[in-house]
Amino acid sequence: MTTETARSACRLSVVAPCFNEEQVLPEFHRRAQRACEDLVGDSYEIVLVDDGSWDRTWSTIVSLASLDRHVVGVKLMRNHGHQLAATAGLATCRGDRVLLIDVDLQDPPELVSQMSSLMDAGADVVYGKRKSREGETRFKLLTAFVFYRLLARLTSVEIQVDSGDFRLMSRRVVDILKSMPERQRFLRGMVSWIGGRQVPLEYERKPRYAGTTKYPLKKMILFALDALTSFSVRPLRFAFWFGMLSTVFAGFLFCYTVIGWLFGSTIVGWASVMAWATAPARAAMPCPSHHAPICLRPPYATC
Repeated sequence: MTTETARSACRLSVVAPCFNEEQVLPEFHRRAQRACEDLVGDSYEIVLVDDGSWDRTWSTIVSLASLDRHVVGVKLMRNHGHQLAATAGLATCRGDRVLLIDVDLQDPPELVSQMSSLMDAGADVVYGKRKSREGETRFKLLTAFVFYRLLARLTSVEIQVDSGDFRLMSRRVVDILKSMPERQRFLRGMVSWIGGRQVPLEYERKPRYAGTTKYPLKKMILFALDALTSFSVRPLRFAFWFGMLSTVFAGFLFCYTVIGWLFGSTIVGWASVMAWATAPARAAMPCPSHHAPICLRPPYATC
């Protein structure tokens, strides 16, 4: 996709996952190119990862790469999701410092200069912290507010509130991140887990430049579940104690049912149904073909 000279080590890599972003790619490239040149001159690369788009995203990347040797195109064979697309870009980039950014221009690439200054002062990671989120619905703002606060309370790792994946990372952090074997990846949590000196840079998040959001409600919920289950043992503990209490309750109910049946205080068939439903040993009992199954129609006998 580009020359070997351009693919040698450089001072700065910009990694941007893309999914159906043909409308915004030319403007993103123009602004990212200018920001990189102002900061590091010619020693940069822009890694664009096509995450299985079905529009002209890939052909746009190819066109940009033919005009600019700093552009590196990565094409995934299908849609793997934002986090794995970003991981593919991080595995490809070669910069001493790596800017992870979305291509929709809600996060300004021009901030890389201020981020780099903070890194010059000793930071390992500089992450963007949103002061405001323009152009987003009240529902999105409310769910984002709840999600970040809930995540902060439930996880043992300190994950920055009101921040996304927009961040500048040192090569050392990126190499550690690449070596981590997780498949269900929550990158901002993984970066926080790595440690080091991580400092915020507050900014105003702008509306999307063009196109539509690639995170509908379903994806947002699945992403939140991945984050909670990846960095907190509390959901597992809740499931364990809920299962224990359910088992104890079923045991008491089973004993109550058996005692009621022994004293003849139940209707015909009720005791057998309750015993089958509550006995732990029968919870997943197979029903072989040579055994008669329970029939719940009158007269509640086997059939």
